[in-house]
Amino acid sequence: MKSAEIREAFLRFFEEKGHTRVASSSLIPGNDPTLLFTNAGMNQFKDCFLGLEKRTYTRATTSQKCVRAGGKHNDLENVGYTARHHTFFEMLGNFSFGDYFKRDAINFAWEFLTGDNWLKLPKDKLWVTVYASDDEAYDIWTKEVGVPAERMVRIGDNKGAPYASDNFWAMGDTGPCGPCTEIFFDHGEGIWGGPPGSPEEDGDRYIEIWNNVFMQFNRTADGVMHALPAPSVDTGMGLERISAVMQHVHSNYEIDLFQNLLKASAEAIGCVNDDAPSLKVVADHIRSCSFLIADGVLPSNEGRGYVLRRIIRRACRHGNKLGAKGAFFHRIVAALVAEMGQAFAELAQQQAHIERVLKTEEEQFAKTLEQGLKILEQDLAGLQGSIIPGDLVFKLYDTYGFPVDLTNDIARERNLTLDEAGFEREMQAQRERARSASAFGMDYNSLVKVDGDTQFIGYTATTGTAHVVALFKDGQAVDALGEGEEGVVVLDRTPFYAESGGQIGDSGYLEGTGVRFEVSDTNKAGGAYLHHGVVASGRLSKGQPVTTEVAAGVRGATALNHSATHLLHAALRQVLGDHVQQKGSLVDSQRLRFDFSHFEAIKPEQLRALEDIVNAEIRKNSEVETEETDIDSAKQKGAMALFGEKYGDQVRVLSMGGGFSVELCGGIHASRTGDIGLFKIVSESGVAAGVRRIEAVTGAAALAYLNAAEDQVKEAASLLKGSRDNLLDKVSAVLERNRQLEKELEQLKAKAASAAGDDLAGSAVEVKGVKVLAKRLDGLDGKALLALVDQLKNKLGSAVILLGGALDGKVVLVAGVTPDLTGKHKAGDLMKQATAAVGGKGGGRPDMAQGGGTEIDKLDEALGLARAFVESAP
Repeated sequence: MKSAEIREAFLRFFEEKGHTRVASSSLIPGNDPTLLFTNAGMNQFKDCFLGLEKRTYTRATTSQKCVRAGGKHNDLENVGYTARHHTFFEMLGNFSFGDYFKRDAINFAWEFLTGDNWLKLPKDKLWVTVYASDDEAYDIWTKEVGVPAERMVRIGDNKGAPYASDNFWAMGDTGPCGPCTEIFFDHGEGIWGGPPGSPEEDGDRYIEIWNNVFMQFNRTADGVMHALPAPSVDTGMGLERISAVMQHVHSNYEIDLFQNLLKASAEAIGCVNDDAPSLKVVADHIRSCSFLIADGVLPSNEGRGYVLRRIIRRACRHGNKLGAKGAFFHRIVAALVAEMGQAFAELAQQQAHIERVLKTEEEQFAKTLEQGLKILEQDLAGLQGSIIPGDLVFKLYDTYGFPVDLTNDIARERNLTLDEAGFEREMQAQRERARSASAFGMDYNSLVKVDGDTQFIGYTATTGTAHVVALFKDGQAVDALGEGEEGVVVLDRTPFYAESGGQIGDSGYLEGTGVRFEVSDTNKAGGAYLHHGVVASGRLSKGQPVTTEVAAGVRGATALNHSATHLLHAALRQVLGDHVQQKGSLVDSQRLRFDFSHFEAIKPEQLRALEDIVNAEIRKNSEVETEETDIDSAKQKGAMALFGEKYGDQVRVLSMGGGFSVELCGGIHASRTGDIGLFKIVSESGVAAGVRRIEAVTGAAALAYLNAAEDQVKEAASLLKGSRDNLLDKVSAVLERNRQLEKELEQLKAKAASAAGDDLAGSAVEVKGVKVLAKRLDGLDGKALLALVDQLKNKLGSAVILLGGALDGKVVLVAGVTPDLTGKHKAGDLMKQATAAVGGKGGGRPDMAQGGGTEIDKLDEALGLARAFVESAP
């Protein structure tokens, strides 16, 4: 079976077992800052397992795209050198949220793997592991499924702590956890390795192909295991691994999917398609890089972008080892689209964007290598001893992407060695930093958990009535909040919008008999709306009825800005191209901020075009239409998803301008585009590699911005004794007059310097048979001092000269040596001594040098060094 056929068979099998087929989530985890990349099928269902989110289904199946190239799960360095490590892989999974448990999960797995209508794997080739104390799972396997005891393995706490086992899974130090049961395939006696749990288990004979995780406990901070009221199931099977088994090959790189990518990689590089590890690296990395870019990650020097940059550069490095000339990596994208574009439409939709990002990064890396070589040469020039320090090797590798093996090659050529132990210490420290940054950094038992959802009425109202269903203070549930106490209020129904999709949460107040609670912000935990604030007066109790009042003016202005972001997004794609994707937004009552993918600054004429398009849509005053529908129907309508937003099965489609803008959005919006009034861009800037930011204002704020600009124009015209109509002419005349004055000033300085030169030449003194001239001349810039030194060199014929002065709070220094003396006295050396004395730096040629500093009070001392400089010469 081909890889695509196995993927479809798996999803179809579980659909027939009552599971809902759910699309793969983004590689950027939705609303989860604790995770670097999506690295398992369960990531998108984490809130379901935690009880924070309820969906319309209790069984799900997915083929989830995953990346493991940073943080705790990092396979990067092994890729290309083993049979099964990848930076990108697909995880086939089936999930139960409090529905079926061990018995059904085990039987489903066995039926799919061995059933005549499915994969038909030979049963005698399959081994099974269970957690040592999980007798329930062991009995199901042996007594019901019929796996013989000799192919069953119990795995205990083999990682040095209670419940630290290959067969016990935990989401974090606290929270849901439980035993696992894994299925292994025996590749046969011809391959070295032993069964799981044996000393030879790291061999390649027995390969794990399926993992069933049974979430049946909640671990609290004291380490106690509490039984979950609704045990759940999380399973996973790597598509690449099962494809290797089904296609009767030993290595994942031999499956159909990789064979096509290896061929395309060899053609792009111009090398032989053999079994070279470097070729496997390239074929693997094109998948992770392309999918990450398609999901909105761009190369940068931090976070996810840094990991992407490392993967791209690793691919380029291995391509270069195979003889690649120039940029090649981006040329493999087309082959990947042909291989996986049908299953993952985002690849085909963003092919041109992916190719452009990769090509740009490849070209940048070539420059980086050149820069790294220069830095290495500089550091080697000052090296004491024959060992290159490990921190230098690491800096070149980590900061500049300079290959360690290349550093080693250069070292060998110069009879030097690398401090490998020091380098490894730096690498380990980096791994620890990445691991801690990517860990689930929270106690899941400290999360605010509320049974039941809050009914949101805010799309049509800003006021209402409700009952208090829960109160929290410092994260702990309480029965009441007293006057002056800060806390969180949960209501059964609310008009307050909870922060989401870039729109800030609503503010306002809650009132009841004798009590007023000022709401400063609103967000969500699962389906519950959390109203943050303080009790302004009285005492608020659980169960108490209250009236709800949103700050309508703030809400209205925020809604206008939110609607404008949708129009701006559509206009950007129209003006700049379909590669534009939202990378983040912030919408409040004052202005809007919109981040998007684009590789260069937006030209002034493009900014004007964006404003014109958005304002044209505003003037059309079309109705802002909303529709509740399922996610598939929304996508068929062409609705775009907003960056960082997580969507359920039912979504809200927002349309403006008769299809001009169609997006998924649960935010608060204007009723008609005309309500926005006016749209004005106030700034455009870059915020990261390949990411631009536009800030804009609307409505009354836009009018105030234009009025302020008008006032500035009037004031400028008044200062120039003109009017708005002739302001440009007045400014041009002032600039022209300024240029003339600057030219005249330069001429006067040159004349003054020439006159001073005649006087200065007579001030030279003789030191060891050499004329030395050192003088302070305040108020002259470097250009004037250079001209004066040239003049003095001609007048004196043979001399060492050092001139300096104070200008605009800084020291300016110029040194000159006539050609006959440069063999013994070098201007650059004199300048280094002089600038060091004034707290600065400088240098230059043997005959002419310049520099500066900040310590004006040390200038005379610096000038005095000229005489000592000549005296100390041999």
